[in-house]
Amino acid sequence: MDVELAKPFIKAAVDVLSTMAFVKPQVGKPYVKKNTVAAGDVSGLVGITGERNGSVSLSFSKGCAVAIVKNMLGDEIDDIMQDVKDAVGELTNMISGQARAGLAERGYVFQGSTPSVIMGDGHTISHMAKSPIMAIPFTTPDGTFTIEFCFE
Repeated sequence: MDVELAKPFIKAAVDVLSTMAFVKPQVGKPYVKKNTVAAGDVSGLVGITGERNGSVSLSFSKGCAVAIVKNMLGDEIDDIMQDVKDAVGELTNMISGQARAGLAERGYVFQGSTPSVIMGDGHTISHMAKSPIMAIPFTTPDGTFTIEFCFE
């Protein structure tokens, strides 16, 4: 898989989290993922269609997700589970949307579906394409998150 394709996802994650949650994530080394087990406790998944089909996911550790939600909402958290679920869906939508704009500049035009959110220890993520899954790990002061993507 072309590691150049990771750049729009990295830029989108840093831009969106810096703006929306005042978090500046540190990017790790992208790698090809070998299984379907999520890297975190809560994941957002969005299908993408276009010249090639595929999917994008963001998977957050519990600590990272809660810290980001608190930063986004201030102290107005009523239902932490619901707020985390909503925020992860929204972040998945925003980051995948900005990354798709970056991919379009490279000639890859995609449309995104509505994100779905999966929660729970050891949950799995079923990507749409059977091609290799590129994973990009990030660290924040409150935990980790990973972006995964794959295209046919």
